[in-house]
Amino acid sequence: MEMIRLRERVAFQDEKPARHRLMGTPRCQADLYCLRPGQRQASHVHADQDKLYLGVEGVGRIRVGEEERQLEPGTLVLAPAGVEHGLTNDAGAPLVVLVVVVDRA
Repeated sequence: MEMIRLRERVAFQDEKPARHRLMGTPRCQADLYCLRPGQRQASHVHADQDKLYLGVEGVGRIRVGEEERQLEPGTLVLAPAGVEHGLTNDAGAPLVVLVVVVDRA
């Protein structure tokens, strides 16, 4: 069994958001995104992959399609395949998000 303690994987970069690969299979992967205040994940689309964002620490803004909401610890958001999505840390504290990407098979 693979097991990871998220707290031990939190690390930030000054120049851009940090993305840490945690684990995966041929059809899914789990990453930890660490964003300093002011950093953002540019809006983008995955044609054949659904993406789940789970707020772990801090508060930020997430956009899926035309809708934008606050992402905070314990909040889970789905970005379905084919829908534009992005993440921004517009708060004054670090933002940590667990991201799971699943291939549509």
